[in-house]
Amino acid sequence: MEPDQPIQELHHIGVAVRSLAESLPKWTDGFGLRLESVDEVPTEQVKVAVLRAGRTRIELLEPTSAASPIAKYLDKRGPGIHHLAFQVGDCQRKITALQAQEVPLLSDEPKPGAHGCRVAFVHPKHLGGVLAELVEDPHAEAKPGGGDA
Repeated sequence: MEPDQPIQELHHIGVAVRSLAESLPKWTDGFGLRLESVDEVPTEQVKVAVLRAGRTRIELLEPTSAASPIAKYLDKRGPGIHHLAFQVGDCQRKITALQAQEVPLLSDEPKPGAHGCRVAFVHPKHLGGVLAELVEDPHAEAKPGGGDA
């Protein structure tokens, strides 16, 4: 087995919002970011709007149910930055490597994410209160020097 490879790059920044209808115009018309797509992730009970600022992605996350993790986050902390997401080549392989280091994860296996991605989350207590998402994006280009872990 190859040695564990570094994270490839920042994939996106996730921002919790109460309403895409209210939030999107502030980010697009007011701030000038380009809306790339809107998708729904039923397993996470969330609607995701992807915005572009050059190569940087910002995902606005609107809960579709009061039981959604995003709804619970909004109830507890209010709107704002929810997580940082990092591109990995192979989500399951990265999970296995992190488990070997006893890094706390929110699940042992990748889940379906927006736009055909596979995702997993690192518990925020590991990174000083920052929720980190691991993203295996089949549409992302492989980065030189970045592996698949």
